[in-house]
Amino acid sequence: MTALTASEDLSDDLQSVIFDFLGSDSGSSFDGRTTPPEKAIGRQRSGEKLSMADLRFVKSLGSGDIGSVYLAEVKRSSGGFLVAAAKVMDKRELAARDKEGRARAEREILEDLDHPFLPRLYGSAEDGRWSVLLTEFCPGGDLHILRQLQPLKRFDEASVRFYVSEVVVAMEYMHVRGIIYRDLKPENVLIGSDGHVMLTDFDLSLKSSSSSSPAFAGSPTSDITSAVSCLAPAISCFHRRLRWPRFRRRRTLPEFMSEPVNVRSNSFVGTHEYLAPEIVSGEGHGSAVDWWTLGVFMFELLYGFTPFTGESNHLWNNLKQSMKMRHVTDFDMMTLANIVARGVVFPKEPTVSDAAKDLIRGLLAKDPDRRLGATLGAPVIKRHRFFDGVNWALIRCVSPPHVPPAFKTVDFSKDVYDDSGLDMPVEFY
Repeated sequence: MTALTASEDLSDDLQSVIFDFLGSDSGSSFDGRTTPPEKAIGRQRSGEKLSMADLRFVKSLGSGDIGSVYLAEVKRSSGGFLVAAAKVMDKRELAARDKEGRARAEREILEDLDHPFLPRLYGSAEDGRWSVLLTEFCPGGDLHILRQLQPLKRFDEASVRFYVSEVVVAMEYMHVRGIIYRDLKPENVLIGSDGHVMLTDFDLSLKSSSSSSPAFAGSPTSDITSAVSCLAPAISCFHRRLRWPRFRRRRTLPEFMSEPVNVRSNSFVGTHEYLAPEIVSGEGHGSAVDWWTLGVFMFELLYGFTPFTGESNHLWNNLKQSMKMRHVTDFDMMTLANIVARGVVFPKEPTVSDAAKDLIRGLLAKDPDRRLGATLGAPVIKRHRFFDGVNWALIRCVSPPHVPPAFKTVDFSKDVYDDSGLDMPVEFY
C-alpha cells in the first residue's frame, strides 16, 4: 500500500553511523532471550534518557517517513545487553522537511501510552545529529506479512475476530486519552512474543490538548463480566472463577463512551487505501476516521485486499482535477474516487458471515456522523453480534491464532541487511 508521505532511505551518514556502532565484533552479545527492557532501563512514563554510547545497532528492521527502525542492543546497568526496537531520526533532515512537529508528537504520544496492546517508550538517546526512541521489540513481525503466509493470503474469521477485537480495545484506550490514531493498517499491527497485538507508528496521530472525559452510559446486561469496559485489560486468567447467583436481575452497568475525541483536523494524512471519505474530500475529520480504518482493516484481513482499491472508472479524473496532488498516481486517484463514491462490495469468495459483513458496512458508512462508533464509541462496536462470545475483560487470556517461535540468536556480524539467518520470512519492527 502506498503511503501519502513517501518513505526515504537512510542517508549515507546515518548508514555509516550504524556500521560504526556495529564495530568489528564477530557477533552479537544478545543472548536470544527477550528480557523485558523495562527491567533494565525502567518503565518510567517519560522513558529513561540514555547515552548514544549505550546503544549498539545490530540489524535493520524497516524504514518510515521520518526515520528508520533497527534492532538494537541496549547496555544494561547490571552488565550485558537487552534487545529493543530503536527508531533513529536524522534531526537535520526532520528540520529540512518540516517534520520536527511529527517527531515531537510521536514522542509525546509514546510517553502517554500505558496499555498492553500499545508500545511503551522505554528510553531515548540523542546527540547533535541523531534522535533515537527505544520501544519494545516484537519478534512476530506484522499482520501484513503474517497474512501473506496464510492459505490464500487471508485469515479465517475466528482469527480476524481475535485481531480486530484487540485493535478495538487499543483504539478505545487511545480515544479516551484524546488520541486519534489515523494510521491503522496491517503493517502497523505487530505481533508480540505472546501472539497478542501491538499497534505502532504514531507520527501521523493527532492528540487533543486534553484527554477525553469519558461519559458513562447504562447498558442492560445479564452478565456482569460481559459489560466490563476493557480499556486496559489486566485481569489474570488464573484467578478462581467467581460464583455468581444462579438467578439475578438484569442490571444496568456503566460503560465508557469517549467519542468524539475533542480535536478536529483538515490534514490529508494516512495510507491511500485506508483514507476515510471526509479526509479525501477535505471536510475535516475527527476520531470517526479510526473506525473507518477499522472497517477497511477487517475487510483486508478477511479477503486479502482492501475494498476500494483503484480500478478503471470515470470518477477519478474529476477528483484529480479538483485536488492539488502532484505526487499521487492515477491508481491512487482511482482508489480515492472509489472511497468517496463507491459502496463496499463483498466478493462471493471466501464465504464470510452476515455478522462480519454487517459490521464492516457499519464501519464503512460514508457519513462520519452515521458511522458505527462515531458518536457512542467502542462500546457500541463491542456489542455488535460479530463479537458474540468475546469476553472483553479477559481478552488477553484468549489463545492467539498464531504465536511466533522463540526469537533465536542470529549472527549479527553479517551484513546489516542480510536476513538469511531468519527462520521465517517476516519483517521485524
